[in-house]
This record gives sequence, C-alpha cells and structure tokens, in this order.
Amino acid sequence: MPKPIVSADSHITEPPNTYVDRIDSKYKDTAPHMVRDAKMGDLFVIKDMGNGIPMGLLAAAGKSASELALGGVKFEEMHRGGWDPKARLADQERDGVAAEIIYPTVGMLLCNHQDFDYKKACFDAYNLWMAEYCAYRPDRLIGIGQTAMRSPAEGIEDLRKMKELGMRGVMMPGNPALEDYDSAIYDPFYEAAVDLEMPLSFHILTSKNDSMFQTRGPRLNGFLAIIRGCQDIIGTFILGGVFERHPKLKVVCVEADAGWVPHYMYRMDHAYDRHRYWLPAGALSKMPSEYFRENVYVTFQDDWVAFKMTKMCNVRRLMWANDFPHSDSTWPWSQDILRKQTAGLEQAEKDFILHDNAAELYRLSI
Repeated sequence: MPKPIVSADSHITEPPNTYVDRIDSKYKDTAPHMVRDAKMGDLFVIKDMGNGIPMGLLAAAGKSASELALGGVKFEEMHRGGWDPKARLADQERDGVAAEIIYPTVGMLLCNHQDFDYKKACFDAYNLWMAEYCAYRPDRLIGIGQTAMRSPAEGIEDLRKMKELGMRGVMMPGNPALEDYDSAIYDPFYEAAVDLEMPLSFHILTSKNDSMFQTRGPRLNGFLAIIRGCQDIIGTFILGGVFERHPKLKVVCVEADAGWVPHYMYRMDHAYDRHRYWLPAGALSKMPSEYFRENVYVTFQDDWVAFKMTKMCNVRRLMWANDFPHSDSTWPWSQDILRKQTAGLEQAEKDFILHDNAAELYRLSI
C-alpha cells in the first residue's frame, strides 16, 4: 500500500462527562450520562430512551466472535483510544491506518431522539468535545460534527459553527424535524453545505425505526436490515431531485457496505424508466444511476464484494473504513484483510479506495 491508508468511518467512545460538562445548563440534570449496572456493566442513560445503552459492542474491536456481548463491559475496559487521542494514534499505527474520519457512538442513537430541542443541546455539547479530541492531531483525527436539523436556517448556522471548530463534515439525523430531505425548503442548507465544503453523512442506525432489533425472524436477521435506512435516504435525494438542483452536493452513505451499489443503481434506473409516470418522482434530467455515480460516496469495512464490483460503479466514490472501535471493526487485522480483498485490483483502484477519495472529499494533507 504505497499511499497512507485513511479510514473513512471510525468512531469515538463518548466518555462519561462528554455531555454533562458541556451541555446547555437547561439540560444539565437530564444530559446523557453513564451509570454502572451490576449485570450489564456500564450504560449510557439518555432521557426518554429506555433504561440505558450497553457499551459492550461499542468498543469490541479485536475481540473474537465468541467474546462479543451486548453488555458486561466497564468503561475503563474499553479501548482507551475511544476517548484519549494520544492512545488513538497508537491504535491507528497498530492497524496500519494514517488517519480516520471520526463519527460519534452514543450520538448515533441520539439521532433518533424525539425531542429535537434536547437533541440540539446534546449535539452542541458533542461538537465541543469532538473539537477538543481532534485538536490533538488534526491531520490524523478528522472530526465529523452533528446537527439536529430543527430547521434549515439553524442547520446552516450549525454548519458554520462546525467549520469554525475544525470539523470536515456533518452527520445528519435520518429524519429532520420538518419536511423530508427532498423538500425545497432545504435548498439554502444544501447550498451552504457546498459553499462551506461540508459533505453530508448519513450513518446506519440513525433513521426512524432503523434498528437491528426490530425485524422479523431470528435476531441475527436484523443485522442484514441495517443498510435499509441509508438506501431510503439515497433514494429520497436522487429521486426527489435534490442532486438535480444541487449538482455539487456530496452525500456520504456510512457503514452500509457497498457491494449492493451496482444492483441498486440498476434497480433505480429500471423503476424510473418503467414506472415514473404512475409513481411520480422529482424532475430529473439524467438517469438515477448517474446522480448516484457522481454525488454519493459509500463507506464499507469487511465487504469483499465491494472490491469486486469497482467496474460496475464509480470507483472514485468508494471509501474503505475500519469502523474502530465497534464490534464490526476490522481492527487490528485490517492489513491482512485488505491484502486478501484487494488482490487483483489495479494499484490506482487501491489508491482511490484506501486514500485518494477520502483525502479529496475531506481535503486531507496526509
């Protein structure tokens, strides 16, 4: 791998004081916080979101499959790099990664909180903590901020604040407070995202009813369903004419794999070609797949198929990730996995997926 490898989707593990120490005083008493349960280990408790979020799978990188469990883990037993930037650099070096685009963990689940005012306060606090974390090595720790999207105007202000804090993009909630994302009311927000060079990211498990535990059949079947929320959002942007109106807008589909992309593009084209008159969509001047090829980036970790279908999609929009420190992470075996899965690829394709695409999108100097 002649170029330094960039992980396009990694995570932090929010420490207990992330929100409590930085949140608006109005929410001090109800801010997300950590408690210890004798059976389930440490839990992050969020107002109106159940009895707590077990941390077992949120920092399980490097464990064997038989060791994975939802709970039973204490905060001090988790990967220190999840909240300590100095330790994070050592974690990167062990995995052969030179830089990471970093997303939240608890913040993912907060995206689905029904109280948008509370969510806004939490995200503002998170952005402050994230800026502190990434400031330790801003060339290797690339932070993505969060916005609650209570309104387009507030979203624009959030983009500006995140930019000032050093963030390189924004993680969007799957469902905004007002109309859906194809509405023209968001056009000023999309224009601001382009002008500020802040790509919009949609991560798995951040949309309404987007849960791996709400599905039919065995619980394991839910793991296969978690990409659906991201696919629905992509379809909303493409078929709703958002990219038609904003051709320079960049959207990142995060952690939903990529091997499905060629078929999804074909299926969109078929639907538009055959059914657009009785199932209306937005005004499009190109086939849906053309917008996907240009405007949508996808990240993936252990997806052997993604490396085999580069000729059937736009290889300049594929970005590999290690998902550290979550349970689906390839850390610390990323180099072995990449050697196997990239075998047969041209060097230029490897460079695009492992470095160039992320470096270009997020304006990295590494």
